[in-house]
Amino acid sequence: MDLNTMEKVLQHNGVKMAYSVDGEGAPVVLMHGWGCNRSTVASIRDLCLPNHKVINVDFPGFGDSTEPTDKVWGVEEYTQLIERLVEVEGVENPILVGHSFGGRVAIVYASRNKVDKVVLVDAAGVKPKRSLKYYLKVYSFKAMKCIYRLLLGAKRAEKKIGKMRNKRGSSDYANSSPMMKAILSKVVNEDLCHLMPKIEAPTLLIWGKNDTATPLSDARKMESLIPDAGLVAFDDCGHYSFLDNRYGFAAVLKNFLN
Repeated sequence: MDLNTMEKVLQHNGVKMAYSVDGEGAPVVLMHGWGCNRSTVASIRDLCLPNHKVINVDFPGFGDSTEPTDKVWGVEEYTQLIERLVEVEGVENPILVGHSFGGRVAIVYASRNKVDKVVLVDAAGVKPKRSLKYYLKVYSFKAMKCIYRLLLGAKRAEKKIGKMRNKRGSSDYANSSPMMKAILSKVVNEDLCHLMPKIEAPTLLIWGKNDTATPLSDARKMESLIPDAGLVAFDDCGHYSFLDNRYGFAAVLKNFLN
C-alpha cells in the first residue's frame, strides 16, 4: 500500500465500510462491482491519481467492510451510504466511477445529487429481458420447493433448496452468504432506467462488446436515456473492459476526466 494512502472506516446504519483516500485534486468516488472489492479497481484508481483525489470503497459485504445486518439492502441503501461518505469527506461535486454494481449506485446517486461527471464501466442498471426458458426455470424451482417441503419437512427441505439455488444460480450467488444472496436477488431485479433521464452530468459509458453480464444493448439503452452520454465500446473485451484493454481504457478515461 502506498505510504500516502489513508485507510478509513465509516460506520453507518450498523455497517462498517472500509475505504481509502489517495491523491489531491478534483474528487473521484470509485465503486467496484459485485463480488469484487476496491483492489479489483486499483488500476482505475492509479489512472485517476495524478490529477485527482480518489476515494475507493469496499461496499458493505465485500473486502474489509461488514455485511448489512438490519435488513436486506437494495441499491437505495448502498446509495445512501455513499451520500453519507461524501458528506463525511467534505466532498462537493464529485466525479463518480462505477463498475458493474458500482454503476447502479452511481446512477441513483447522480440522478438526485450534483456531480461533475459520471463514468459507467460495464454498468448494471437495466433489468434484463426474461425469456420463456427463464420463467419455466423459475416456476419449476418454486414448484420443487413446495414439493420438498411437503415430502421432507421444513428443515430438510431448506437444505435441499439451498443446494438447488447454489447449483442453478450464478457463481456470485453461490459464493455469497445468506444475507448477500438476498441482497443480490433484490438488486439484480431493480430497473433504474426511469432515473437515467435525471442525470444532468456528462456521462461516459465504457463497455466490452463481448460483455455477457451487462450486454452492449444495456449500454446503448443508457446512452439513449442519459441526456449527455457517450459510449465507447472495445472489441474483444468482456465485463471487465478496464482490465481486458488497459491501454484503450486509460486513453479514453484520461481524455474524459482531464
